[in-house]
Amino acid sequence: MQMKIGLGVGGRTMADAVSAATDAEADGFASVWYSNIFGLDAMTVCAVAGAATERIEVGTFVVPTYTRHPFAMAQQASSTNDAAGGRFTLGIGLSHQIVIEGMLGLSFDKPAKHMDEYLAVLLPLLREGKVNHQGSLYKVGATLDRNGAGAPSVLVAALGPKMLELTGAHADGTGTWTTGVKTLADYIVPTITAAAEKAGRPAPRIVAALPVCVTEDPDGARELAAKQFSVYGTLPSYRAMLDREGAATPGDIALVGDEDAVAAQVAQLADAGVTEFGASLYGSPDQVARGRALLAELAAKG
Repeated sequence: MQMKIGLGVGGRTMADAVSAATDAEADGFASVWYSNIFGLDAMTVCAVAGAATERIEVGTFVVPTYTRHPFAMAQQASSTNDAAGGRFTLGIGLSHQIVIEGMLGLSFDKPAKHMDEYLAVLLPLLREGKVNHQGSLYKVGATLDRNGAGAPSVLVAALGPKMLELTGAHADGTGTWTTGVKTLADYIVPTITAAAEKAGRPAPRIVAALPVCVTEDPDGARELAAKQFSVYGTLPSYRAMLDREGAATPGDIALVGDEDAVAAQVAQLADAGVTEFGASLYGSPDQVARGRALLAELAAKG
């Protein structure tokens, strides 16, 4: 199947983040994805980057839900999509208990219930411009004066079975991180696809993000990834995906090797049912340059 290829990008400053998008567009990539952690606000970046580009999709990967009321999320997402000329994808997620409770002092209780009601408010506002939801967590009766760009695509960072079923039934797709190809093929893709079919929704987008290093030293690259991305092996949701894959560390699911080896691994993602790949390039400057050149070549082939 055809799979789009994009890049996970960032930047400590707005200028750097926007340059990442304009450079990726010039190199022919389909999309750029900005994380929303402890630096720049990803939706603000997408608004500015979207206005500075003409073709490339700009997306968040991902904005935590607990810290923003769904109306505020819808309002900002609609504004961002307008600024980006309708090329914005809103990726949202629960984040992690250690962040929401431990760092921010908010409740992380009943995450699946939270996301269910969150989507029940967010999606009607984006798609229809109005909502009347009276739940146990949110009671919202409101309208949103949407712009001409329409509703952005909404992805949910869903990994657990309940979250995948919920996402397939209501959202446009999922975005995964540190989830290996076997787990994508045997679990993520069939679970969310079945939920979408049951709900009568279109086939979901499956945006998979993984570390990539083009190198003549694959063992060294895996060791580097194990260290550089070690925190993800300690977070319960990602740890569960690594365990399902039989991977000890994030380095075990990184795409590493020379150009032919990495191209073959990218092809395996497409065969697994991934619709879009978001590559997170790492390693030495030379390795990053080799990886970017290879991925640009694969993107050009479509």
